[in-house]
Parts: sequence; C-alpha cells; structure tokens
Amino acid sequence: MSDDLLQAARAVRENAHAPYSDFHVGAAIRSRSGIHVGCNVENASFPEGTCAEAGAISAMVAAGDTEILEVLIYADADRPVAPCGGCRQRLAEFAGPDVPVRLASERGIESETTLGALLPATFRYG
Repeated sequence: MSDDLLQAARAVRENAHAPYSDFHVGAAIRSRSGIHVGCNVENASFPEGTCAEAGAISAMVAAGDTEILEVLIYADADRPVAPCGGCRQRLAEFAGPDVPVRLASERGIESETTLGALLPATFRYG
C-alpha cells in the first residue's frame, strides 16, 4: 500500500536543502486527490527552515485538499525518524488519530504507528 509513498518520499529527499546539518528528509502524504511531497529546507537563520512534513502539507493544501489519509517519512538515518512535535501538530490539523504514519530509511519501512500514538494530546482550537 505504501510503496508509492516510499518511492515519492525517497525521491523528494534528494531535493532537500540541508547545507548545515547534511540531514536530508523527504515526506509523502496521501490525500483523496493524490500524493503530495515535501523535503526539508534549512536556512542560515535557525530555526527558520521548513520540515519535510510541512512542505508536503503545503503542497496538499495548494492542490485544494485538506484531509491526510496516510503519511510516510524517509530519512537516511540509523533508525526511523519521527516527525518533530510541531509537525505532529501540523499533521493533526489535517489527519485523524487513526491515520497511519510510516517511518522509513534505506532499509525500507521500519516502523508503523498512528498519528494518535505520536500525538495523544492533540491541540484543537474552538
């Protein structure tokens, strides 16, 4: 089910702009309208960079969609890399607690969880 997300996240990771950390991340999210990708973009003015998940969410919203069905995050790391706290909340803006989140590296999909497990106390406005 997630092979297309894995390929998309792996491919977009190659475009990451990470001259300071050399840590490249790609994210792919599935919505009803298709797959949307993002990569991390660092900035010399820390912490003004953009996470891969935020880029994928922006691409999804720009395409006119507002519901995440599945998430995959790909990084070259020794172990799976979960979204930062801010990105967990960003994802929760467009995804329910049961949405699957898969974490992958060169070895493939290594960890599967849900957004609710990653962010059990989601902040909701209103």
